[in-house]
Amino acid sequence: MTIDQSIKAAEAIIFASGDGISFNALQEILQADEKQMQYILDMLKDKYYDGNSGIILVQNSEIISFTTCKDQAEIVHQALAIKKNSPLSNAAMETLAIIAYNQPVSRAFIEQVRGVDSSSSVKTLIERGLVEEAGRLEIPGRPLSYKTTAVFLRSFSLTSLAELPRIKSENTDGQLSTDDLTDGEEYNDIDS
Repeated sequence: MTIDQSIKAAEAIIFASGDGISFNALQEILQADEKQMQYILDMLKDKYYDGNSGIILVQNSEIISFTTCKDQAEIVHQALAIKKNSPLSNAAMETLAIIAYNQPVSRAFIEQVRGVDSSSSVKTLIERGLVEEAGRLEIPGRPLSYKTTAVFLRSFSLTSLAELPRIKSENTDGQLSTDDLTDGEEYNDIDS
């Protein structure tokens, strides 16, 4: 691998790692000695420190990661706050209801009830802290299961799952809807 290829590879790996990667792990992946690895990192630092980028390369305590430039921190904070406080989509609300009423459940169960791929909805709910992994189910394939969290209870002003509204009926296709809640309450304000 040429030095230019190593620099590009290091950049991609650091970016994809999200929270960062250790110097030693990156060195091993790129099969570079310590001096070569530091040269690669110095080249990347120079590339991002030129003032024309909104991110910089940081190497702290042997962890290497990309981070936001200080002059962009406020706008990034605003953007992430807006994303975090946006309401859940109908698909995510359906997925959340299925998990809340049937937990722990596998993604296959959720998709069987909804009739569509629900991986994006599950991911969104996990990112919002409303749902978490609950271990593996004791069925063939041992799929991951999901359950609601304390954030879910707090967001819906519940002290326990026993306080969930009771469902009057099930639609003919097996799906639950907010019209089926006995108290008619709708929960749209789940900003967390």
